[in-house]
Amino acid sequence: MKKAECEASGLNGKWFADMEERIPRGGARTRFAPSPTGFMHLGGMRTALYAYLLAKSMGGKFFLRIEDTDRARLVEGAAEAIPATLRGAGLLFDEGPDIGGPAAPYVQSERREFYRPYAELLCERGAAYYCFCGHVDHEGRDHAEHGLVSREEDPCRALPYAQGKRRAEAEAHVVRMKAPREGTTTFHDEVFGDVTVENASLDDMVLLKSDGLPTYNFANVIDDHLMGTTHVLRGDEYISSAPKYTLLYKALGWDEPVYITVSRIMRDERHKLSKRHGDPTYEDLLGEGFLPEAIINYIALLGWSPGGERELYTLAELEEVFSVKGISKSPALFDKAKLRHFNAEYIRAKAPGDFAALAEPYIRQAVKTPDVSIPEIAAILQPRCERLADIGDMIGFIDRLPDYSAEMFVHKKSKCDKSVALDMLLEALIAFQNAPDWAEGTIRAELAGIAERHGVKNATVMWPVRVAVSGMAVTPGGAVELCRILGRYETLGRVGAAIERLSAEGTAW
Repeated sequence: MKKAECEASGLNGKWFADMEERIPRGGARTRFAPSPTGFMHLGGMRTALYAYLLAKSMGGKFFLRIEDTDRARLVEGAAEAIPATLRGAGLLFDEGPDIGGPAAPYVQSERREFYRPYAELLCERGAAYYCFCGHVDHEGRDHAEHGLVSREEDPCRALPYAQGKRRAEAEAHVVRMKAPREGTTTFHDEVFGDVTVENASLDDMVLLKSDGLPTYNFANVIDDHLMGTTHVLRGDEYISSAPKYTLLYKALGWDEPVYITVSRIMRDERHKLSKRHGDPTYEDLLGEGFLPEAIINYIALLGWSPGGERELYTLAELEEVFSVKGISKSPALFDKAKLRHFNAEYIRAKAPGDFAALAEPYIRQAVKTPDVSIPEIAAILQPRCERLADIGDMIGFIDRLPDYSAEMFVHKKSKCDKSVALDMLLEALIAFQNAPDWAEGTIRAELAGIAERHGVKNATVMWPVRVAVSGMAVTPGGAVELCRILGRYETLGRVGAAIERLSAEGTAW
């Protein structure tokens, strides 16, 4: 509505005009508008990311709106977790209802006085009506409360406006949109193009519930207009609601925002990601030791492409290259192995000190042995770690040597069998006892000297020592690094135990 139209309205004309005056104008404005009915799933996180990237790529503003009008489905703590999650991922929203300090999200339940005037205006214009009927579905839910409207004609639809308004002052009611029964409604989407639906397929959705709160769809339209939203990023599950939005915008005389629909993220070719089926949320992935920057980079490429072969982008680089033209209509397949690859690349790119700080809680949880060196352990982990949560399994041998078979000493590539392993370990035990110090360089020199004296490759000595001190075939570091971390006393004890194990089996060789 233009200001003159607002002031000419029979209901609250000046109020509408004042609201129009307060709408932010100029520049791109995008929003992320989740319902706090759970914690951040990957599809929602990707929508937030795309909305953020679009705003930044256009030099605009990105804001957060918590759509909490469905009070029955609220999950405790979710409304607080959503902004914290976005901030942790680097998706900082630019504004909120409070001036000064960090930006806070807009919260729909705190804006309830804004919605009824527009619902009443639509009733006045004949685009909506007061409904006093209760329609109960097969599960006992009230259609009037939940917007589950019967295909049958609502008798309240035919009530004259004045009669409906008079009854609404005294009777419990909802406000419904009066969807047209004939013709078609078309909306345009930047990804899917023009989409046309038959109006006969549209229900008279509830706009205001009997508790005075708006339904999700109605509040969505009102808030997007009043907040000056220029571009709406949304998942393809909202395609079916879009014609109703178009009718509301038209009835209110407002221009629609630019719609950009993204396809869903799939677990496999037939099933979308679902928490009910054990698929991870964003927080789950953090708990598994994936880095926020790796997750953001990976999900950015689930349904969008910058072109070319490059895959690794920082958030700042994504802001520079993001374009709606790169969004695909096709569903994207979530590949956890690919995410692990991304995460490993980000871990390896960390400065050693930064990785040590990230790894320290996981190291301390796995290793109770006193006086271990966190930086030394982190140094052997960093080139080999794919997830921080893997650290415990990688270094559990430090505290307690696992049970292992003597067959593990056999390694064809290193030209090592149990007899050779016993010989190498006997010499290593003596060398370690006589070593002048326990520096890494000294340990390496002692083991290399044994290989040289026997005329074998270093691997023929390193392999049995590595197995003896770790009890594992795959370790986060080589024999030298492991011996250094364990210390001379522990290394001597483990090498001695391996010699006893091999000696006991010697008669069977």
